[in-house]
Amino acid sequence: MQKKMKVILGVAAVAVAGAIPLSGVAGAAAGETETPITGSALERATQVALTHIGGGRVTATESGDEDSYYEVEVTRDDGTQVDVQLDESFSVVGSEEDGVGDESD
Repeated sequence: MQKKMKVILGVAAVAVAGAIPLSGVAGAAAGETETPITGSALERATQVALTHIGGGRVTATESGDEDSYYEVEVTRDDGTQVDVQLDESFSVVGSEEDGVGDESD
């Protein structure tokens, strides 16, 4: 009986040990975070994005975005969202309409 218990515990330990690396990998991918723009860069990026879009309010920002140096998400009064892409010198390098955001649902 003790031998069966040791085998069961051994199998359980291997199963748990095998699951840890998998959950670590999944956690790393799921745990990726966006770095918000801060300080004077936030003020400048906000000004440029709102001028480019023609108004609205900034609802999210990201520094080091995959598409540009800065990304500023602007939500218009009608609920539509636009991502404005800026380079390091705060020049607009692109923008993309995202449609209606979660806030208006």
